[in-house]
Amino acid sequence: MIKLRSKMFYRCSSKLGSGGGGGGGAATHVGGGEIKWELRPGGMLVQKRESNENSGEVMITIRVSTVSKWHDISVQPTSTFGELKILLSILTNLEPQEQRILFKGKEREDNEHLHMIGVRDKDKVLMLEDPAIKERKLLGLTRTGGIGSPYCTISV
Repeated sequence: MIKLRSKMFYRCSSKLGSGGGGGGGAATHVGGGEIKWELRPGGMLVQKRESNENSGEVMITIRVSTVSKWHDISVQPTSTFGELKILLSILTNLEPQEQRILFKGKEREDNEHLHMIGVRDKDKVLMLEDPAIKERKLLGLTRTGGIGSPYCTISV
């Protein structure tokens, strides 16, 4: 019986014991190269992505489409949809709780991370105004006596 081992696998398994463990900055030397590991928000330990050291933080550009306009927004891929709503509230004058964010046909929760859902650079996201809140606003305007409302009284 003959046992064969790949040299790369043998080197990798022999170096793992001395490669340091744990956190976001762990590194393992394999065949002259160095593998850096990072801990994702979901708790998964993965190989760190290649990025330019000179560029600083990696940013992605997302095109957010509303009913009548679109906005290009640059955010970090590890941002949440709630943070995206806060940025959109500045541009659209809609409060974050009044917004509904859809990506790939599904409404996304505020605590979901963009990169965990699969949002990449130059992807499109749809932002709609929550219809229930929109209806409440319209009913609130007519009840308080807006212009043309039957509750509007003019005294001379």
